[in-house]
Amino acid sequence: MRIGELEKLTDTPARSLRYYEAQGLIAPRRLPNGYREYDDYLIDRVIQIRGLIDSGIPTRIIKQILPCLGKPREIVVEDADPELLVLLACERDRMTARIDFLTRNRDAIDSYMDAVSETASEPSAVSAG
Repeated sequence: MRIGELEKLTDTPARSLRYYEAQGLIAPRRLPNGYREYDDYLIDRVIQIRGLIDSGIPTRIIKQILPCLGKPREIVVEDADPELLVLLACERDRMTARIDFLTRNRDAIDSYMDAVSETASEPSAVSAG
């Protein structure tokens, strides 16, 4: 399939797909005319990559863990690299801190919205008439 079709099937901009290629995360074949040809398995791979990026994992780490990822949601561990495990633990801890920060901000927004709703539903102190 061509880049435009992969773009539509994965909801991933062509620019991002070219970036994934430049980072060594995907490897399309090249046709004699220079066009990229993407295999069907790359649909799931691109979706996995996007999910990892959306989780805040840098592409340099994704590149290291991609060989351990088979089908979506399947982990294949044959020879775990201790350095990679340390890196992943650091990323997990960074993500946890970010989740905590986002949770606090969400709770603050909820509190503000509740306070505004309560104020808006109170009867006016000034009566008409």
